[in-house]
Amino acid sequence: MTEPFTRAGRTDVLKVGLTGGIASGKSTVSRCLARLGAVVVDADALARELQEPGAPGLAAIVAHFGEQVLDRGTGRLDRAALAALVFADREELAALNGIMHPLVRAEAARLAATVPPGGVLVQDIPLLVETGQHTDMDRVLVVEAPEAERVRRMVADRGMDPDDARRRIAAQASDAQRRAVATTVFDNSATRQDLERQVRQWWEAETA
Repeated sequence: MTEPFTRAGRTDVLKVGLTGGIASGKSTVSRCLARLGAVVVDADALARELQEPGAPGLAAIVAHFGEQVLDRGTGRLDRAALAALVFADREELAALNGIMHPLVRAEAARLAATVPPGGVLVQDIPLLVETGQHTDMDRVLVVEAPEAERVRRMVADRGMDPDDARRRIAAQASDAQRRAVATTVFDNSATRQDLERQVRQWWEAETA
């Protein structure tokens, strides 16, 4: 595990928001920043932890959506069943966000408090723009990729139906909405190596 980076002579924590549409390549950027020494708080990972059996997120989800979203054999969250409900109904998606976002924010704040003085905190938040959290950041990094390529990745890598993939994309902010609040946009229309080169260039400029 990479030791947290500390900017020479600085005591303030650089707060960075990282976002991008589903299958845009945000995880690649997140991993690269972690290797460079940023402390990365992954909102998706926190949400999954909060949805484990016995965790407050799962209890609240079942209270709202019912036991139809549980796997009958294991009692764990049936993510496919929940996704089918929320991505077909904007009100139900809003309800799920209303349950999970406050819980994730509280856990993210706890982890953020562990960043050393002068460090770089990257908050990896898929719905950064939709939830207005970009206003709390010193920098906003957005990862973009063509929609057709994102659909291809979801079908090939996640086994999703193309129409479901397009609905997932439509449920999130548009590229234009994310770009409007970005301080840096990473273009992931080429190779992973090219994307990582862009990230390293950004890091060097910000931490020199």
